[in-house]
Amino acid sequence: MEKIQEKVKKFNADYNLENSLEFAALDLVSEVGEIAKEILESSNYGKEKPKYREELKNEIGDAFYSLIVLSNFYDISLKEALDRALEKYEKRFNKKGEIGSNHEK
Repeated sequence: MEKIQEKVKKFNADYNLENSLEFAALDLVSEVGEIAKEILESSNYGKEKPKYREELKNEIGDAFYSLIVLSNFYDISLKEALDRALEKYEKRFNKKGEIGSNHEK
C-alpha cells in the first residue's frame, strides 16, 4: 500500500493537484455517494437484484483515490490504518459475534 500512496503523491505533484484538507474530505464523501448512486441505479432503486456495471469499478477507483489523498495529507499509512481496523473488528467479533459498533449483546 505504501507504493500506492507514493504513486498518488507523485501523480498529484506532477499535475499540481494539491488541495486543502477540506476539499479532500468533501471529495471523498462525494465519491462514496457516487458508489451508492451506482448501486441504486444498478438495482433499479431496489426493485431488482443489483447487477454489476463497469461504472461501479470506476466509482470505487475514484473513492479509493480520494481516500489515499486524504491519508497522504496526514501521512497516515493505509496499511497501518487497515491493520488497526481489522484488529478492532476481530476484537468486536470475538466479544459480540459481529463487527458493528452499535450493537451490544
